[in-house]
Amino acid sequence: MRLQILGGGNNQLGAIRRAAEMGHEVVLVDYFKNPPGRIYATFHEVVSTFDVEKNIDIAKKYGVDGVMTMGTDQPVYTVARVAEALKLPAFLDVPTARAVTNKEIMKQIMTANQIPTVPYRFLTKAARVEDLDKIPFPVVIKPLDSQGQRGVFKLTTATAVIDSLPETFSFSRADKVLLESYYRSDEITVSAWVDKGVPAILTITDRESFSFDRNIGICYAHEYPSRHQRREPEIRALVHSITRAFKIKAGPLYVQLLVGEQGIVVNEVAGRIGGAHEDIFIPYLTGFDILDRVINFSLGIDAVLAAGDQTRTARVNEHLSVQLFFAKPGKITSLTSLETLRKLPGVIAAGYNVAAGQTLETIANATARAGYLVMAGTTERALHESINQAFRALKIIDEQGQNLVIQPKAYREGSSQPAKMGPGAATH
Repeated sequence: MRLQILGGGNNQLGAIRRAAEMGHEVVLVDYFKNPPGRIYATFHEVVSTFDVEKNIDIAKKYGVDGVMTMGTDQPVYTVARVAEALKLPAFLDVPTARAVTNKEIMKQIMTANQIPTVPYRFLTKAARVEDLDKIPFPVVIKPLDSQGQRGVFKLTTATAVIDSLPETFSFSRADKVLLESYYRSDEITVSAWVDKGVPAILTITDRESFSFDRNIGICYAHEYPSRHQRREPEIRALVHSITRAFKIKAGPLYVQLLVGEQGIVVNEVAGRIGGAHEDIFIPYLTGFDILDRVINFSLGIDAVLAAGDQTRTARVNEHLSVQLFFAKPGKITSLTSLETLRKLPGVIAAGYNVAAGQTLETIANATARAGYLVMAGTTERALHESINQAFRALKIIDEQGQNLVIQPKAYREGSSQPAKMGPGAATH
């Protein structure tokens, strides 16, 4: 069968490879000429995943049997439009896909359904400093329709907001940007599977991030189990409310929550598999192969199964970490081999987003990730020892023989995160 996959980057690489292994022909759509997923695809069209009409034309050209994406927000809407045009299977109808990929609609649905979120408003390009004279600071501004922390800034003055608007708008196709009150909080991510409108939570992880200057929320790790696991009943009730409010009937659901002194509020909602290699760690922890489910349903191969039909109880005694590592600026001459990394204790999976010969720039957002390690241990201490050992082995060498990998401070016993993450200081 032929499956059109939107996006050929590292977030979609697992899906492209898995579909090919299952014997399907992959029609890859990615505006880069040589994306990582190209080597596994049967066909490749150099087209933007945002271009709805061209993606519909591609689907017709190849007579695809299904269309999907994963690990990225905006193509979710394109998938829904292609599926509607060709009457292909789809988890989300077009209105729902629009709601989970546009922050203006997303916020309006939350407000209308009493789903807790931070105070917010929208700004146009015509906004002036005097329009913000009653706004409490700090605030966060975001594009309505972007991803990867592009154009997301924490700001402390009205002048800084107005001065930053052009850059935030540059990452958007919308005529407004979102302005939110800054909420000091932990962030957690919830991955769930929805069947017949009923969500089943698969994992709850702590999303660890670093900030520097005005750039915030750049994720460097996901940790399981969450330090807020005890609040699962409250989280479960909130996920059910989100599913009803957004009219999500089936498929993957990814929710980002903020946990602070004023309680749990919803940051964002997405109708996709997450972008922190959830396709690897969810099956490892639960036995539910979320990627297989998405591929098969998208091709109409079989019915959607509820998560409870195939999962075991999540491994509550297992500790898992997804390390999304970064590197300093420089030209790469060599890297520790993936074969070496995958043989290290606790390593389930490893990969690079960079290659020898590439010149790395200063970190600006989450797209600057140099690679990832998915690691597990039977105890928190064992996991942390393995993480520390992996970072001692991990090397991205520049022309001066220096290791460009930004090393997190050593994990301490009894701590679910490094004492202090290094990238913030390293990227000023």
